[in-house]
Amino acid sequence: MARIKPFCALRPYREYVSRVASCAYDVIEYDEALRIAQRNELTFLRVSRSEIDMPNDTDPYDIRVYEKAKENLSSLREKKIMFHEGEPCFYVYRQAMAGHVQEGIVACVSIDEYLAGTIKKHELTRADKEADRTRHFATVNAQTGPVFLAYRSSDIINQVVDSVVKTTPEYDFKADDSIRHTAWVIRDARTIDAIRNAFKNVRSMYIADGHHRAASAAAVALLRRANNPGFTGDEEYNSMLAVLFPHDRLNVLAYNRVVKDLNGLSVGDFMRRVSRNFYVNEAEKSSVAASIHHIGIYAAGIWYDCAVREKFLGAATMVKTLDVSILHDYLLKPVLGIGDIRRDERIGFVGGIKGMGALERCVDSGEYAVAFSLYPVTLEQLMAVSDSGEIMPPKSTWFEPKLRSGIFVHLLE
Repeated sequence: MARIKPFCALRPYREYVSRVASCAYDVIEYDEALRIAQRNELTFLRVSRSEIDMPNDTDPYDIRVYEKAKENLSSLREKKIMFHEGEPCFYVYRQAMAGHVQEGIVACVSIDEYLAGTIKKHELTRADKEADRTRHFATVNAQTGPVFLAYRSSDIINQVVDSVVKTTPEYDFKADDSIRHTAWVIRDARTIDAIRNAFKNVRSMYIADGHHRAASAAAVALLRRANNPGFTGDEEYNSMLAVLFPHDRLNVLAYNRVVKDLNGLSVGDFMRRVSRNFYVNEAEKSSVAASIHHIGIYAAGIWYDCAVREKFLGAATMVKTLDVSILHDYLLKPVLGIGDIRRDERIGFVGGIKGMGALERCVDSGEYAVAFSLYPVTLEQLMAVSDSGEIMPPKSTWFEPKLRSGIFVHLLE
C-alpha cells in the first residue's frame, strides 16, 4: 500500500515561475550554472547550487555554501517571489517535449515506506553526494528537489489526472530547452481523497531518478527522529517530496558509453574479439541498437550492429539480462579490461538525449577510440530488477524530460 499525502508547497508566484524554475542541481556543471545565474537573478540554482554565489575557490561542501542556500531561499520568500501554500494540496505536473507528454502527481511520500523498501531503488548512491544533499536539506530546512517516482499504471488514477488537466492550469511556460511545463493545483477535498485512496492499491513505487535525494531525505528524517524521541511520525521531515508518474507514460532513453582506448588492440583485432560473443555486421547509424540485445559500436568511422550470441542470454538473475550488463560482462571487461566502471577513468557516459551524433563526435575527435550505443532499459525491466532486490550497473537509465527544481519545494517544518 502506497501512502501519499498532500502538502503545503513553497512555490513561485505565477508571474515568476518561468524564471525561478531551473534544471536539477546534478545535471549541470558549475560554469554553466554560473552563466545562468548571471543572466537570471531569480534562478533556483542559487538555492540548489549556491556555491555559484560564493568566491570561485570556495569548497562546494563548505558549510557557508549550505548557509548561503538557506539565505537565498529565504530571500525568495522575503521578496515575494515564492510563497507558502495556505492549505495542503496535491498538484499535477505535466512536461511536454518533442511530442512526448508525461503527467505526474506532486505529493509527499512516506520516509518509512522508503526505509521499508515499498519505495524501491535500483541504483547505489555515492557517499559524498548523499552527504552533500543531506547537509543541504538539513541546513535549508527543505527538500529543494523532488524524487522522480514511477508506479504501475492505474486506470483510476489516470482518470482523476485526466479530469484535472481539463481545468485551467496554475503554471504554463516553456523553458529555455523548449520543454513545456504545466501544473495544476488540487485543493478539492473529494479529489484529494480520491487520489489518496487510489494509491492505497499501489503496491510499490520505484525511484526512476533521484536516488541521492531520496537517501538524503531519509537521512535527515532519521537524524531529526534521533534528536526528537517523542516524534509522532506526522512531522514534515517524515515525508519526502516526489512526483509520481504511471510507468507506461514515461520516456526512457539509453545511457551510452565511450572508451578512450582499445586496450592495445587494433580496430580489426578489437572487432574480431567482439565477434566471439556477438554477431557483428556493419550497419547504418539509424539501424544499430534498434532492439533489445543489439549493441551499436562505432569505431574508425564505421557503425556496427552487434547482436549477443544466444548462449549468453540465459542469465540467472534479472540484472544480468540487461544490455548494460551484457555489454560489460561480454565486451567491456573481457576485451577492453574495464572492471569497475565507477572508478575506471577510461570510460565515459553519454545520455541518450544527445543522440548518436554525440557518440560519433567523441570518437571522431580522437578523445575516445570507441563508442557503444545501447537499447534503452524499459520500465518493466527497471521494476523487475527493483522487485528482485537487485541493483543495476551505474548509468543504466536516462529519463527525459528531467524534473525542474524550484516549482515545488517541501519545507521540513
